[in-house]
Amino acid sequence: MSEREDLDRARELGRLLVARGWMLATAESCTGGLIGHLLTELSGSSDFFTGGIISYSNEVKIHLLGVSEEDIRRHGAVSAQVARQMAQGARRVTGAQVAVSVTGIAGPTGATPDKPLGTTFIGLSSPLGELTEQHQWPLDRTGNKLCSARRALDLVIELLQER
Repeated sequence: MSEREDLDRARELGRLLVARGWMLATAESCTGGLIGHLLTELSGSSDFFTGGIISYSNEVKIHLLGVSEEDIRRHGAVSAQVARQMAQGARRVTGAQVAVSVTGIAGPTGATPDKPLGTTFIGLSSPLGELTEQHQWPLDRTGNKLCSARRALDLVIELLQER
């Protein structure tokens, strides 16, 4: 995947959001702002991207995004439950109509027997519905982050194209 394809992806997402009059927000953990970076490489992204929250620590997830501390304890910060709540929180905090979130283990450390390196959850919250996806990326830290960010953008595009 190339930078040109990333710009094309951002452009398509922007077109779909602008057509609805909607804004997008992000809540990123393991991607550390990469989704926002990919979006803001496109001139005019302020027409559809309101901003993002880099919620690397559990404290930010809990206190800013409203993620349940109990769910973090029970399921872990890298879980579908947390990804869903991160996306919901990003919508609530920013006022955006759509939010996408990512939480995962980019590597090379942090793996557990239940959650190996590359385990990632992507959450999506919108008036059209909510969903989470789990992925297992087989790359290094940089590759895992890029795969997660690209898939997050594609997930929003797919939702907007379907409905």
